[in-house]
Amino acid sequence: MAAFKVSHSKPEPVRNLTWLGPESSREYIRQSLEFWGYLFAILLHQTYNDATLFFCILSVVMLTARDREFRAENEFFLDPTYSIVIPAYNESARLAATLENVLAYVHACGWNAEIIVVNDGSRDNTAEIVRDFAAKDSILRLVENPGNRGKGYSVRNGMLHARGRIVLFTDADLSAPIEEASKLIHALDSGADVAIGSRWLRAETQTQRQPFYRQVFGRVFNLMLRSTLGLKFKDTQCGFKAFKQRAAQAIFPLQKIERWGFDPEILFLAHKFGFRVQEIPVFWGHSGGTRIHPLTDGSRMFLEMIYVRWNDLMGKYDSSVSTTAEPAKAISGRTRQS
Repeated sequence: MAAFKVSHSKPEPVRNLTWLGPESSREYIRQSLEFWGYLFAILLHQTYNDATLFFCILSVVMLTARDREFRAENEFFLDPTYSIVIPAYNESARLAATLENVLAYVHACGWNAEIIVVNDGSRDNTAEIVRDFAAKDSILRLVENPGNRGKGYSVRNGMLHARGRIVLFTDADLSAPIEEASKLIHALDSGADVAIGSRWLRAETQTQRQPFYRQVFGRVFNLMLRSTLGLKFKDTQCGFKAFKQRAAQAIFPLQKIERWGFDPEILFLAHKFGFRVQEIPVFWGHSGGTRIHPLTDGSRMFLEMIYVRWNDLMGKYDSSVSTTAEPAKAISGRTRQS
């Protein structure tokens, strides 16, 4: 809008228009109209500016409120920063306490996060517990496996459903406290692509040791991994690992092992694809109720180790070969409102 110039000359004072000649009367009226016209224009211009400012402020407030409302309504569909995957099979006895701890930690940290519990065909009320928590907190989701497929399958299914920039999986018993997640995340932020919790990098971090036979089995298995797959880590089996999104998306679609021996496979793939893997000492306490059998499952894990090497020789781990996540039978949490 063009600027208006105000004349500061005063119109002739009104004495008596009948005393003025016709020319003087017209000049007085012209000057009066010009003065009041300019004054009205200035007032109109200022009013327009004030109204424009008011509507701009109102628009910002409304857009901010709408953005918050949109985020609240569509939180499920916005990619989170962190994803935490918890595989669960018949975990009704301890899952509620685990979810309380994990949810409390995530909210205390102020994370933009999602928590995914993968139910591996549990025969107890594991799924119902997750649904109850998910009804109260929309960051929690339940993913159902098509039956009991094993821990490796559950982890892969959860990791492939995860949307976070950083994806972490942890055991349902929280043998490694969820507070230790900050150590893995710090390693990723410092340049690692994969960060793995370790019970043996600093043995003093074990608050509750495994039974002796489990320790012996773990040491023997670790030696064989070093010679067969070239993995030089102190601890490959700790169920506490974190991945940057691009590493997870490259590794887990190619994972073949569905039961206990999946950890060496995903670390082998990380090494094969040139990802930087950092081993991090974490506090860890052995929890009772483990379902791994040292003879049957131990024998299977040794065979799966050979299977990993065979798959690599047969080209089954080529990056061009990919699978997709199994479709979830049911997903609980926030859903889009129609």
